[in-house]
Amino acid sequence: MKIKAILSILAFGLIVGAYSQKNSMELTFTAKYNGQYISLDSIYIENLTQELDTTLYTPDTVLVLDYVTGVGDNGPIEENAFYVSQNYPNPFLKKTEVNLYLPKRDDIKITIRDLLGIIQVQYENILNQGNHSFTFYSGNSKYYLLTITGKRASQTIKLLNADSQTITDEKCKIVYSGNKGSVSSFKSQRNINNFLFNLGDHLRYTGYTNTIDTVFSSAVIDDNPQTDMDYEFSLINGLRCPGEPIIIDIDSNIYNTVQIGYQCWMVENLKTTTYRNGMPIQNVTANSTWQNLTTGAYAWFYNDISWKDSYGALYNWYATVNAGELCPAGWHTPTNDDWTELTNFIGGTGSSHGNELKSCRQVNSLQGGGCNTSEHPRWDESDVAGTDNYGFSGLPGGVRNSYGYFSMIGEYGFWWSSTMNTPEKAWARSLNSSDGLIFAFSYDKKIGYSVRCVRD
Repeated sequence: MKIKAILSILAFGLIVGAYSQKNSMELTFTAKYNGQYISLDSIYIENLTQELDTTLYTPDTVLVLDYVTGVGDNGPIEENAFYVSQNYPNPFLKKTEVNLYLPKRDDIKITIRDLLGIIQVQYENILNQGNHSFTFYSGNSKYYLLTITGKRASQTIKLLNADSQTITDEKCKIVYSGNKGSVSSFKSQRNINNFLFNLGDHLRYTGYTNTIDTVFSSAVIDDNPQTDMDYEFSLINGLRCPGEPIIIDIDSNIYNTVQIGYQCWMVENLKTTTYRNGMPIQNVTANSTWQNLTTGAYAWFYNDISWKDSYGALYNWYATVNAGELCPAGWHTPTNDDWTELTNFIGGTGSSHGNELKSCRQVNSLQGGGCNTSEHPRWDESDVAGTDNYGFSGLPGGVRNSYGYFSMIGEYGFWWSSTMNTPEKAWARSLNSSDGLIFAFSYDKKIGYSVRCVRD
Protein backbone atom coordinates (compact mmCIF):
# COMPACT_ATOMS: atom_id res chain seq x y z
CA MET A 1 0.00 0.00 0.00
CA LYS A 2 1.41 3.36 -0.99
CA ILE A 3 1.92 5.95 1.70
CA LYS A 4 0.19 9.16 0.77
CA ALA A 5 1.44 12.58 1.69
CA ILE A 6 -1.65 14.68 2.36
CA LEU A 7 -0.94 18.29 1.53
CA SER A 8 -3.35 20.83 2.99
CA ILE A 9 -3.93 24.04 1.06
CA LEU A 10 -5.65 26.02 3.77
CA ALA A 11 -3.65 29.26 4.01
CA PHE A 12 -3.43 31.42 7.14
CA GLY A 13 -6.50 33.59 7.16
CA LEU A 14 -8.34 31.69 4.37
CA ILE A 15 -12.03 32.64 4.37
CA VAL A 16 -14.37 30.45 2.39
CA GLY A 17 -17.87 31.56 1.39
CA ALA A 18 -20.93 29.60 2.33
CA TYR A 19 -21.26 28.24 -1.19
CA SER A 20 -17.61 27.13 -1.56
CA GLN A 21 -16.89 23.46 -2.14
CA LYS A 22 -13.78 21.58 -1.04
CA ASN A 23 -12.34 18.98 -3.44
CA SER A 24 -9.21 16.90 -3.77
CA MET A 25 -7.17 15.21 -6.48
CA GLU A 26 -4.63 12.40 -6.38
CA LEU A 27 -1.36 12.61 -8.35
CA THR A 28 0.60 9.35 -8.68
CA PHE A 29 4.25 9.18 -9.80
CA THR A 30 6.26 6.35 -11.36
CA ALA A 31 9.53 6.38 -13.31
CA LYS A 32 11.36 4.54 -16.08
CA TYR A 33 15.08 4.47 -16.82
CA ASN A 34 16.22 3.03 -20.17
CA GLY A 35 12.81 1.44 -20.60
CA GLN A 36 12.71 -0.23 -17.18
CA TYR A 37 10.63 0.82 -14.16
CA ILE A 38 12.74 2.11 -11.28
CA SER A 39 11.87 3.46 -7.83
CA LEU A 40 12.19 7.18 -7.10
CA ASP A 41 14.22 8.66 -4.26
CA SER A 42 12.31 11.94 -4.13
CA ILE A 43 9.91 14.18 -6.04
CA TYR A 44 10.39 17.95 -5.90
CA ILE A 45 7.07 19.75 -6.48
CA GLU A 46 6.89 23.43 -7.40
CA ASN A 47 3.76 25.55 -7.62
CA LEU A 48 5.11 28.03 -10.16
CA THR A 49 1.95 30.15 -9.99
CA GLN A 50 2.22 30.78 -6.24
CA GLU A 51 6.02 30.40 -5.96
CA LEU A 52 5.82 27.59 -3.40
CA ASP A 53 7.47 24.18 -3.28
CA THR A 54 7.66 20.95 -1.32
CA THR A 55 9.34 17.53 -1.60
CA LEU A 56 8.07 13.95 -1.33
CA TYR A 57 10.59 11.33 -0.22
CA THR A 58 10.50 7.61 -0.86
CA PRO A 59 8.31 5.66 -0.25
CA ASP A 60 5.86 8.56 -0.75
CA THR A 61 4.91 8.56 -4.43
CA VAL A 62 1.34 9.83 -4.22
CA LEU A 63 0.44 13.48 -3.75
CA VAL A 64 -3.09 14.32 -2.59
CA LEU A 65 -3.98 17.96 -3.13
CA ASP A 66 -6.90 19.56 -1.38
CA TYR A 67 -8.28 22.66 -3.07
CA VAL A 68 -11.24 24.96 -2.67
CA THR A 69 -13.61 26.12 -5.39
CA GLY A 70 -15.74 29.18 -4.84
CA VAL A 71 -15.12 32.50 -3.12
CA GLY A 72 -11.95 32.57 -1.05
CA ASP A 73 -9.02 34.69 0.02
CA ASN A 74 -5.47 33.48 0.49
CA GLY A 75 -4.17 35.78 3.19
CA PRO A 76 -0.57 36.99 3.47
CA ILE A 77 2.15 35.00 5.17
CA GLU A 78 2.30 35.83 8.84
CA GLU A 79 5.23 38.00 9.85
CA ASN A 80 5.18 36.81 13.51
CA ALA A 81 5.96 33.10 13.04
CA PHE A 82 9.17 31.03 13.12
CA TYR A 83 9.78 29.58 9.59
CA VAL A 84 12.45 27.24 8.21
CA SER A 85 12.35 26.97 4.43
CA GLN A 86 12.98 23.73 2.56
CA ASN A 87 16.54 23.91 1.28
CA TYR A 88 17.08 25.00 -2.30
CA PRO A 89 18.06 23.33 -4.51
CA ASN A 90 16.95 19.95 -3.18
CA PRO A 91 18.39 17.51 -4.24
CA PHE A 92 21.69 19.39 -4.43
CA LEU A 93 25.29 18.99 -5.54
CA LYS A 94 27.94 19.93 -2.97
CA LYS A 95 26.03 22.85 -1.42
CA THR A 96 22.49 24.11 -0.79
CA GLU A 97 20.80 27.08 0.87
CA VAL A 98 18.33 27.20 3.79
CA ASN A 99 16.39 30.26 4.95
CA LEU A 100 15.19 30.96 8.51
CA TYR A 101 12.69 33.65 9.47
CA LEU A 102 12.75 34.89 13.07
CA PRO A 103 9.83 37.02 14.33
CA LYS A 104 12.13 38.46 17.02
CA ARG A 105 15.73 38.31 18.20
CA ASP A 106 16.56 34.75 19.23
CA ASP A 107 19.37 32.42 20.26
CA ILE A 108 19.28 29.73 17.57
CA LYS A 109 21.06 26.41 17.19
CA ILE A 110 21.40 24.46 13.93
CA THR A 111 22.16 20.73 14.10
CA ILE A 112 22.72 18.54 11.05
CA ARG A 113 22.63 14.75 11.46
CA ASP A 114 22.84 11.84 9.07
CA LEU A 115 20.01 9.28 9.04
CA LEU A 116 21.79 7.27 11.76
CA GLY A 117 21.39 10.24 14.06
CA ILE A 118 25.11 11.06 14.13
CA ILE A 119 25.77 14.79 14.39
CA GLN A 120 27.72 16.02 11.36
CA VAL A 121 27.92 19.75 12.15
CA GLN A 122 26.45 22.33 14.54
CA TYR A 123 26.08 26.10 14.49
CA GLU A 124 24.98 28.52 17.24
CA ASN A 125 24.39 32.26 17.12
CA ILE A 126 22.16 35.05 18.40
CA LEU A 127 20.31 36.54 15.41
CA ASN A 128 18.05 39.56 15.05
CA GLN A 129 14.49 39.55 13.71
CA GLY A 130 14.33 38.88 9.97
CA ASN A 131 15.07 36.40 7.22
CA HIS A 132 18.49 34.73 7.55
CA SER A 133 20.26 32.56 5.00
CA PHE A 134 22.66 29.64 5.55
CA THR A 135 24.72 27.59 3.09
CA PHE A 136 25.28 23.91 3.86
CA TYR A 137 28.28 22.07 2.33
CA SER A 138 27.79 18.31 2.39
CA GLY A 139 29.97 15.30 3.02
CA ASN A 140 29.35 11.81 1.58
CA SER A 141 25.98 10.95 3.15
CA LYS A 142 22.97 10.82 0.86
CA TYR A 143 20.40 12.14 3.35
CA TYR A 144 20.71 14.70 6.14
CA LEU A 145 18.29 16.00 8.76
CA LEU A 146 18.68 19.71 9.53
CA THR A 147 17.09 21.01 12.72
CA ILE A 148 16.89 24.68 13.69
CA THR A 149 15.93 25.35 17.31
CA GLY A 150 15.11 28.66 18.98
CA LYS A 151 13.84 29.47 22.47
CA ARG A 152 10.19 28.93 21.51
CA ALA A 153 10.18 26.79 18.36
CA SER A 154 12.03 24.07 16.43
CA GLN A 155 11.72 22.74 12.87
CA THR A 156 13.42 19.92 10.96
CA ILE A 157 13.82 19.47 7.20
CA LYS A 158 15.30 16.64 5.14
CA LEU A 159 18.16 17.27 2.68
CA LEU A 160 18.99 15.02 -0.29
CA ASN A 161 22.61 15.03 -1.49
CA ALA A 162 22.88 14.09 -5.18
CA ASP A 163 26.69 13.91 -4.94
CA SER A 164 26.81 11.19 -2.27
CA GLN A 165 28.89 8.86 -4.45
CA THR A 166 31.78 11.32 -4.51
CA ILE A 167 34.69 10.33 -2.29
CA THR A 168 36.09 13.34 -0.45
CA ASP A 169 37.90 14.12 2.77
CA GLU A 170 35.94 17.32 3.24
CA LYS A 171 33.70 17.48 6.30
CA CYS A 172 30.23 18.96 6.43
CA LYS A 173 30.03 22.65 7.26
CA ILE A 174 27.34 25.29 7.52
CA VAL A 175 28.05 28.95 6.82
CA TYR A 176 25.92 31.96 7.71
CA SER A 177 25.20 33.90 4.48
CA GLY A 178 23.56 36.97 5.99
CA ASN A 179 20.21 38.67 6.51
CA LYS A 180 17.97 38.39 3.44
CA GLY A 181 15.06 40.66 4.29
CA SER A 182 11.44 39.81 5.11
CA VAL A 183 9.72 36.43 5.18
CA SER A 184 8.07 37.19 1.84
CA SER A 185 11.39 36.66 0.06
CA PHE A 186 11.56 32.96 1.01
CA LYS A 187 11.88 30.47 -1.84
CA SER A 188 9.66 28.18 0.22
CA GLN A 189 7.82 29.76 3.14
CA ARG A 190 5.75 26.79 4.21
CA ASN A 191 6.48 23.19 4.99
CA ILE A 192 4.63 20.24 3.48
CA ASN A 193 1.49 20.80 5.58
CA ASN A 194 0.92 24.24 4.07
CA PHE A 195 1.51 23.69 0.37
CA LEU A 196 -1.08 25.82 -1.43
CA PHE A 197 -2.88 24.78 -4.59
CA ASN A 198 -5.76 26.25 -6.59
CA LEU A 199 -7.24 24.85 -9.78
CA GLY A 200 -5.38 26.30 -12.74
CA ASP A 201 -2.04 26.58 -10.93
CA HIS A 202 1.01 25.55 -12.97
CA LEU A 203 2.88 22.72 -11.22
CA ARG A 204 6.33 21.37 -12.02
CA TYR A 205 7.42 17.93 -10.79
CA THR A 206 11.08 16.86 -10.77
CA GLY A 207 11.79 13.20 -10.01
CA TYR A 208 15.19 12.01 -8.73
CA THR A 209 16.82 8.63 -8.16
CA ASN A 210 20.07 6.70 -8.30
CA THR A 211 20.05 4.00 -10.98
CA ILE A 212 21.18 0.45 -10.31
CA ASP A 213 24.66 1.44 -11.55
CA THR A 214 24.66 4.40 -9.08
CA VAL A 215 24.30 7.08 -11.76
CA PHE A 216 22.18 9.95 -10.45
CA SER A 217 19.18 10.61 -12.71
CA SER A 218 16.23 12.98 -12.88
CA ALA A 219 13.35 14.13 -15.07
CA VAL A 220 10.89 17.02 -15.22
CA ILE A 221 7.14 17.19 -15.95
CA ASP A 222 5.07 20.40 -16.17
CA ASP A 223 1.28 20.33 -15.91
CA ASN A 224 -1.86 22.17 -14.78
CA PRO A 225 -3.72 19.27 -13.15
CA GLN A 226 -7.52 19.40 -13.09
CA THR A 227 -8.26 15.87 -11.88
CA ASP A 228 -6.53 12.66 -10.70
CA MET A 229 -3.38 12.05 -12.76
CA ASP A 230 -0.77 9.31 -13.24
CA TYR A 231 2.65 10.71 -14.17
CA GLU A 232 5.58 8.67 -15.49
CA PHE A 233 9.06 10.21 -15.40
CA SER A 234 11.44 9.27 -18.22
CA LEU A 235 14.65 9.59 -16.24
CA ILE A 236 17.76 11.19 -17.74
CA ASN A 237 21.20 10.91 -16.18
CA GLY A 238 22.36 13.88 -14.14
CA LEU A 239 20.86 16.58 -11.98
CA ARG A 240 18.67 19.18 -13.69
CA CYS A 241 20.04 22.70 -13.30
CA PRO A 242 18.71 24.30 -10.10
CA GLY A 243 16.03 26.82 -10.94
CA GLU A 244 16.09 25.92 -14.65
CA PRO A 245 15.36 22.23 -15.22
CA ILE A 246 14.19 23.22 -18.71
CA ILE A 247 14.77 26.26 -20.92
CA ILE A 248 12.84 27.53 -23.92
CA ASP A 249 14.41 29.34 -26.88
CA ILE A 250 12.87 32.17 -28.90
CA ASP A 251 11.29 29.63 -31.32
CA SER A 252 9.60 27.87 -28.34
CA ASN A 253 11.85 24.79 -28.57
CA ILE A 254 12.20 23.14 -25.14
CA TYR A 255 15.51 21.78 -23.82
CA ASN A 256 16.39 19.77 -20.73
CA THR A 257 19.32 21.01 -18.69
CA VAL A 258 21.98 19.28 -16.61
CA GLN A 259 24.43 20.46 -13.97
CA ILE A 260 27.97 19.13 -14.44
CA GLY A 261 30.35 20.45 -11.80
CA TYR A 262 29.65 24.16 -11.44
CA GLN A 263 28.32 24.48 -15.00
CA CYS A 264 24.81 24.07 -16.43
CA TRP A 265 24.49 22.68 -19.96
CA MET A 266 21.72 21.97 -22.44
CA VAL A 267 21.04 18.25 -22.76
CA GLU A 268 20.01 18.59 -26.42
CA ASN A 269 21.57 20.35 -29.42
CA LEU A 270 20.30 23.81 -30.26
CA LYS A 271 17.41 24.01 -32.76
CA THR A 272 16.64 27.72 -33.02
CA THR A 273 16.24 29.41 -36.40
CA THR A 274 16.04 32.86 -34.81
CA TYR A 275 18.59 34.91 -32.89
CA ARG A 276 17.67 35.99 -29.38
CA ASN A 277 16.98 39.55 -30.60
CA GLY A 278 14.27 38.26 -32.98
CA MET A 279 16.26 38.39 -36.22
CA PRO A 280 16.05 35.25 -38.39
CA ILE A 281 19.18 33.16 -38.91
CA GLN A 282 19.88 32.62 -42.59
CA ASN A 283 18.90 29.13 -43.74
CA VAL A 284 21.29 28.21 -46.55
CA THR A 285 20.61 25.13 -48.65
CA ALA A 286 22.79 25.72 -51.74
CA ASN A 287 26.35 24.40 -51.44
CA SER A 288 27.76 27.25 -53.53
CA THR A 289 26.27 29.80 -51.13
CA TRP A 290 27.31 27.95 -47.99
CA GLN A 291 30.99 27.71 -48.95
CA ASN A 292 31.32 31.47 -49.48
CA LEU A 293 29.60 32.67 -46.29
CA THR A 294 31.28 34.86 -43.70
CA THR A 295 28.01 35.59 -41.85
CA GLY A 296 25.83 33.45 -39.58
CA ALA A 297 23.81 30.61 -41.13
CA TYR A 298 22.31 27.23 -40.30
CA ALA A 299 21.10 24.12 -42.07
CA TRP A 300 19.26 20.92 -41.20
CA PHE A 301 21.17 17.75 -42.03
CA TYR A 302 20.67 16.96 -45.74
CA ASN A 303 18.55 20.16 -45.79
CA ASP A 304 15.78 17.97 -44.33
CA ILE A 305 13.90 19.45 -41.35
CA SER A 306 12.86 15.96 -40.21
CA TRP A 307 16.33 15.72 -38.58
CA LYS A 308 15.60 18.73 -36.37
CA ASP A 309 14.22 16.96 -33.30
CA SER A 310 16.87 14.23 -33.38
CA TYR A 311 20.04 16.29 -33.69
CA GLY A 312 19.19 19.99 -33.88
CA ALA A 313 20.62 22.37 -36.46
CA LEU A 314 24.13 22.68 -37.91
CA TYR A 315 25.46 26.25 -37.56
CA ASN A 316 28.54 27.82 -39.07
CA TRP A 317 30.85 29.52 -36.56
CA TYR A 318 29.73 33.00 -37.55
CA ALA A 319 26.27 32.30 -36.10
CA THR A 320 27.79 31.59 -32.67
CA VAL A 321 29.27 35.09 -32.39
CA ASN A 322 26.47 37.05 -34.07
CA ALA A 323 25.47 40.17 -32.14
CA GLY A 324 21.86 38.95 -32.17
CA GLU A 325 22.90 36.16 -29.71
CA LEU A 326 22.37 32.53 -30.67
CA CYS A 327 21.50 31.04 -27.26
CA PRO A 328 18.47 31.85 -25.04
CA ALA A 329 18.69 34.69 -22.51
CA GLY A 330 21.00 33.79 -19.62
CA TRP A 331 22.88 31.24 -21.76
CA HIS A 332 25.71 31.46 -24.30
CA THR A 333 27.68 29.43 -26.82
CA PRO A 334 30.48 27.87 -24.75
CA THR A 335 33.95 29.33 -25.04
CA ASN A 336 36.98 27.12 -25.44
CA ASP A 337 37.59 27.64 -21.70
CA ASP A 338 34.02 26.48 -20.93
CA TRP A 339 34.67 23.22 -22.77
CA THR A 340 37.98 22.79 -20.96
CA GLU A 341 36.28 23.30 -17.59
CA LEU A 342 33.81 20.55 -18.48
CA THR A 343 36.47 18.03 -19.52
CA ASN A 344 38.68 18.89 -16.55
CA PHE A 345 35.77 18.18 -14.20
CA ILE A 346 35.14 14.71 -15.65
CA GLY A 347 38.84 13.84 -15.56
CA GLY A 348 40.20 14.84 -18.96
CA THR A 349 39.81 14.02 -22.65
CA GLY A 350 41.40 10.57 -22.67
CA SER A 351 39.91 7.19 -23.37
CA SER A 352 36.58 6.50 -21.59
CA HIS A 353 35.87 10.16 -20.77
CA GLY A 354 34.28 10.66 -24.18
CA ASN A 355 32.02 7.69 -23.48
CA GLU A 356 30.98 9.38 -20.23
CA LEU A 357 29.61 12.29 -22.28
CA LYS A 358 27.96 10.15 -24.97
CA SER A 359 24.34 9.02 -24.91
CA CYS A 360 23.98 5.27 -24.44
CA ARG A 361 21.58 5.08 -27.41
CA GLN A 362 23.30 2.82 -29.95
CA VAL A 363 22.59 0.27 -32.66
CA ASN A 364 22.77 -3.24 -31.11
CA SER A 365 23.87 -1.85 -27.77
CA LEU A 366 25.02 -4.54 -25.38
CA GLN A 367 23.50 -2.49 -22.53
CA GLY A 368 20.01 -3.36 -23.76
CA GLY A 369 16.83 -1.62 -22.63
CA GLY A 370 16.32 1.86 -24.06
CA CYS A 371 20.03 2.00 -24.99
CA ASN A 372 19.55 -0.59 -27.74
CA THR A 373 17.92 1.13 -30.70
CA SER A 374 18.25 1.54 -34.44
CA GLU A 375 16.10 4.68 -34.44
CA HIS A 376 17.67 8.12 -34.56
CA PRO A 377 19.00 9.79 -32.52
CA ARG A 378 21.62 7.13 -31.76
CA TRP A 379 25.22 6.11 -32.34
CA ASP A 380 26.26 3.63 -35.04
CA GLU A 381 27.03 0.08 -33.95
CA SER A 382 30.36 -0.15 -32.14
CA ASP A 383 32.21 -2.07 -29.46
CA VAL A 384 32.64 1.28 -27.70
CA ALA A 385 29.52 2.28 -25.76
CA GLY A 386 28.38 5.57 -24.34
CA THR A 387 27.70 5.49 -20.60
CA ASP A 388 26.39 9.07 -20.19
CA ASN A 389 27.60 9.32 -16.59
CA TYR A 390 26.89 13.04 -16.27
CA GLY A 391 23.73 13.48 -18.34
CA PHE A 392 25.37 15.39 -21.21
CA SER A 393 23.83 12.84 -23.63
CA GLY A 394 26.10 13.66 -26.59
CA LEU A 395 24.69 12.45 -29.92
CA PRO A 396 26.27 12.30 -33.40
CA GLY A 397 24.61 15.05 -35.46
CA GLY A 398 27.23 14.88 -38.21
CA VAL A 399 28.70 17.82 -40.10
CA ARG A 400 28.21 20.11 -43.08
CA ASN A 401 31.68 20.73 -44.46
CA SER A 402 33.02 24.00 -45.85
CA TYR A 403 31.93 22.98 -49.36
CA GLY A 404 28.36 22.40 -48.21
CA TYR A 405 28.32 18.59 -48.19
CA PHE A 406 26.73 16.60 -45.33
CA SER A 407 28.24 13.49 -43.72
CA MET A 408 28.96 11.41 -40.58
CA ILE A 409 25.54 11.46 -38.93
CA GLY A 410 25.43 8.59 -36.42
CA GLU A 411 29.23 8.47 -36.38
CA TYR A 412 30.51 11.87 -35.16
CA GLY A 413 29.19 14.66 -32.98
CA PHE A 414 30.83 18.08 -33.39
CA TRP A 415 30.19 21.15 -31.23
CA TRP A 416 31.39 24.70 -31.72
CA SER A 417 33.00 26.97 -29.18
CA SER A 418 32.77 30.74 -29.68
CA THR A 419 36.55 31.09 -29.42
CA MET A 420 38.57 31.94 -32.54
CA ASN A 421 41.99 30.36 -33.02
CA THR A 422 43.12 32.00 -36.28
CA PRO A 423 41.33 34.35 -38.71
CA GLU A 424 40.07 31.27 -40.59
CA LYS A 425 39.61 28.76 -37.77
CA ALA A 426 37.82 28.42 -34.41
CA TRP A 427 37.92 25.88 -31.56
CA ALA A 428 35.50 22.95 -31.37
CA ARG A 429 35.03 19.57 -29.65
CA SER A 430 34.03 16.17 -31.04
CA LEU A 431 33.01 12.68 -29.99
CA ASN A 432 32.89 9.63 -32.25
CA SER A 433 31.41 6.15 -32.27
CA SER A 434 34.65 4.18 -32.57
CA ASP A 435 36.49 5.30 -29.41
CA GLY A 436 36.05 7.05 -26.05
CA LEU A 437 38.19 10.12 -26.69
CA ILE A 438 37.20 13.78 -26.64
CA PHE A 439 38.92 15.73 -29.40
CA ALA A 440 39.74 19.43 -29.05
CA PHE A 441 40.67 21.02 -32.36
CA SER A 442 40.27 24.17 -34.46
CA TYR A 443 38.81 24.12 -37.93
CA ASP A 444 37.31 26.17 -40.74
CA LYS A 445 34.67 28.66 -39.52
CA LYS A 446 32.52 27.88 -42.58
CA ILE A 447 31.80 24.34 -41.37
CA GLY A 448 28.40 23.49 -39.89
CA TYR A 449 28.56 21.97 -36.41
CA SER A 450 26.07 21.44 -33.59
CA VAL A 451 25.82 23.90 -30.68
CA ARG A 452 25.23 23.22 -26.96
CA CYS A 453 24.51 26.29 -24.85
CA VAL A 454 25.91 26.75 -21.34
CA ARG A 455 24.44 28.97 -18.62
CA ASP A 456 26.02 32.38 -17.99
